[in-house]
Amino acid sequence: MRNFINYKESIEIINNIQLNNATTQKLFITNAIGKVIANDVIASHNSPEFPTSAMDGYAIKFEDLKSEFLEIIAKNPAGSVVEVEVTSEKCIKTFTGSLMPKGSDTLIPIENVEVFDNKIKIKKEVPFGFAVRDIGENYKKDEVLIKKGTIIGFAEIGVLASLNISQINVIVNPTIAIASTGSEVLDLGEIQTNEAQIRSSNHLTLEALFKSNGANILQMGVVKDDIDSITSLFETALQKADIVVTTGGVSVGDYDFVQDVVKDRLKAKILFHGVSIKPGMHILIATKDEKIIVALPGFAYSSTVCAILYVLPLIYKFRNSNESLPIIKAKITQNFPKKTDKTVFTACNVSYINGEYFVDFKGKKEGTSAILTNMLESPALLIQDENSCDLKAGDLVDILLINHLK
Repeated sequence: MRNFINYKESIEIINNIQLNNATTQKLFITNAIGKVIANDVIASHNSPEFPTSAMDGYAIKFEDLKSEFLEIIAKNPAGSVVEVEVTSEKCIKTFTGSLMPKGSDTLIPIENVEVFDNKIKIKKEVPFGFAVRDIGENYKKDEVLIKKGTIIGFAEIGVLASLNISQINVIVNPTIAIASTGSEVLDLGEIQTNEAQIRSSNHLTLEALFKSNGANILQMGVVKDDIDSITSLFETALQKADIVVTTGGVSVGDYDFVQDVVKDRLKAKILFHGVSIKPGMHILIATKDEKIIVALPGFAYSSTVCAILYVLPLIYKFRNSNESLPIIKAKITQNFPKKTDKTVFTACNVSYINGEYFVDFKGKKEGTSAILTNMLESPALLIQDENSCDLKAGDLVDILLINHLK
């Protein structure tokens, strides 16, 4: 009889898997959106490098703020450098983004003055240094602006462009091979020939989940329940993928061949087979020639939950990213019993009201681990660890935000 480990132990095993150094590639910055940056990005200069105007107005000496009139001695458009210096009771018309002229320390906005020929009269005063961007306001030379492991988005693109960086090294995302096993399951478009057959959604659900989290996908489709077909699947997938994920065939039935192939034909190293969780207790994770095998249960809800809990952290690990599963605190709005001594992940609804998260179970169906529709709308997973007690309305609980998985 197999020994089942607890959830915490299984996650520790996942975290301790040793991977080869991540492969990198150089991409043009806008082609790197959604990728993980491989190296720290360090500022090569101050931004701005000189005091700069933050708006349209007149560059003055602060000490002249109460003078009756200031003479306009030049214009200072953005992109040019004026040689004239601001002296006592003089000013230079200066525009947004222009360098502050020598001798000036404050900018009076256009709307704060009246103009008389070549002079201005200040109607509304401003504090010292108003609307002047200091040297290094945006960033300072040698400052780490983007840390390695960061997922590149629009803000990172903007910062890279401001540094005149056109290409960056990013980590190559892992390739995941996916297959559903079972002689009773049909792929999309296959014609049903008897009432015992069911339509497989697992392989496509997992493809969507993994793709949205950055993985490259090798879709293997549906594989029949026989030793040779499953062996061929693994041999092909292990040649091309970093991770091989299957659904079905890991329980204790006569036709659960995936576990037999992984253990006996592939001679893979079994990290664990069986975790005290609900759903997904028969999950199997193994390694073979520095590749990872994740054999998930066949029920749709069960395989999806286990993919979230175990495969997404592996993707993050391959990417050397700073990502983690979005687990937060929420208030439960009704009593909810603890029904087993396993760690339980239960589908619930989540709402955000006045700065707090709340969960309930309205419309969620009870039954087997096959009810994937429980993940529609605004879903989360309520997490009850193996030592938790019955929950009461108003208790603070841990939830995993499904719609925050990208």
